[in-house]
Amino acid sequence: MKIRALAQRDREKLYSMLVETQVFTREEIEVAMELIDIVIKDPNQEDYRIACMANDEDLAIGYVCYGPVPMTQGTFDLYWIVVDPRFQGQGVGSKLLRFLEEVVRERKGRMILIDTSSIPQYEKTQNFYFRHGFQEVARVPDYYHSGNDRITFCKRLEV
Repeated sequence: MKIRALAQRDREKLYSMLVETQVFTREEIEVAMELIDIVIKDPNQEDYRIACMANDEDLAIGYVCYGPVPMTQGTFDLYWIVVDPRFQGQGVGSKLLRFLEEVVRERKGRMILIDTSSIPQYEKTQNFYFRHGFQEVARVPDYYHSGNDRITFCKRLEV
């Protein structure tokens, strides 16, 4: 397995991953695909970056989408981290997260922020972030809809 830049050929596989996780809504998948298309269309843009974990056949089995937060010094957002359900629990997500931390450090970043949902489908995701040293730093009640809070996680990095 290796981590590499997103390629046009990955688009449909990433779409399938988003659907097959059975966690994301149709609207969330549309937003994820918008970001994938932005990166494919203009790989030189600076707002979003996508790295894929590829298997031995160079097929994407997971990806991470991230970018610097405008008007901050060294703050990055983790927008998406998705692993093909057939490869979940095998360390793919952890490797993608460590990759992101390395990239952020190389770019003199000092923290990574993640927003996620409080609904039960996202409990596994929340635990993943806790296990990797992220802390809940904010919660906005009923943000996404009634009963669905936005939870912001943060990990501070030593530069």
